[in-house]
Amino acid sequence: MQDQPTPAGALAPAPREDLLARITTADQLAAAFLLGYRAGTRESYPRDLAAWFRWLAGRRVDPLDATRAHVELWVRTLELDGYAAATIARRLAALSGLYAYAEDEGLVERSPVRRVRRPRTGDESQRLGVDRDQLRRLLDVAERDGARSHALVCLLGLNGCRVSETLAIDARDLGSERGHRTVTVTRKGGKRQRLPLAPRTAAAVDALLAGRGEGPLFTTATGARWDRHAARKVVVRLARAAGIEHAVSPHTLRHGFATVALDSGVPLHIVQDGCGHADPRTTRRYDRQRNRLDRATTYAVASAVAS
Repeated sequence: MQDQPTPAGALAPAPREDLLARITTADQLAAAFLLGYRAGTRESYPRDLAAWFRWLAGRRVDPLDATRAHVELWVRTLELDGYAAATIARRLAALSGLYAYAEDEGLVERSPVRRVRRPRTGDESQRLGVDRDQLRRLLDVAERDGARSHALVCLLGLNGCRVSETLAIDARDLGSERGHRTVTVTRKGGKRQRLPLAPRTAAAVDALLAGRGEGPLFTTATGARWDRHAARKVVVRLARAAGIEHAVSPHTLRHGFATVALDSGVPLHIVQDGCGHADPRTTRRYDRQRNRLDRATTYAVASAVAS
């Protein structure tokens, strides 16, 4: 196999039965496996699989010959390299899916990921979001930076969109309903959801479109769709200009959207819907550590006893 495989692009899209008939390498297996995924997963899983393939290549092991011992050693290597538990868990999920697919198709006898210990990610988000004041400063800095920056930060911080959802928006996804300006985004799993736009966000989007009615909302100077890596660099630069000292990424703004909403008294189920979370426990992770102190049962008990 090649030293630097590219799972996502190993094969051009083709009918699944044609791919299965031609699978002879791990790259081709990955390409067939990834056809079943959409958007964000099809961006993260190829990177995860490529990292695994490169690690095995350095040890002259074909991915189709890998064993459970190889997987466990790789996990230990990632831990020693300082990777977050959530990242390791996602990489194992990618491997688990790949080898389950290979097992189903008779390409391996047994998945090497079976029974491998998964890292505990906990119930609380360990990332720092942005608070109300930081989000306000970031929005103001973004507005001064230009229409594209302003629309990006508005959609991430005021609508809680994922960066992949934001950059996938086309001009035709914008509309209006009963007096609300709206945007329709594609959530995880391909679900389409219509979201209202706050007046500031609507104005930012209109300024960015400048009358265009077609094509991507976010484009490069050549008219191509803006990619998430370039968008992340802009968010990092804007956060630095806004005086935010901790690390900031597009997800940090989504995190801030959830925590500012909960701090403002928005019910959990409404925040869950706004974030597009299928499970309320995902939304609760953003706020649980603060709640553990601010709303601890001890205060209620002490107050009841004192009264």
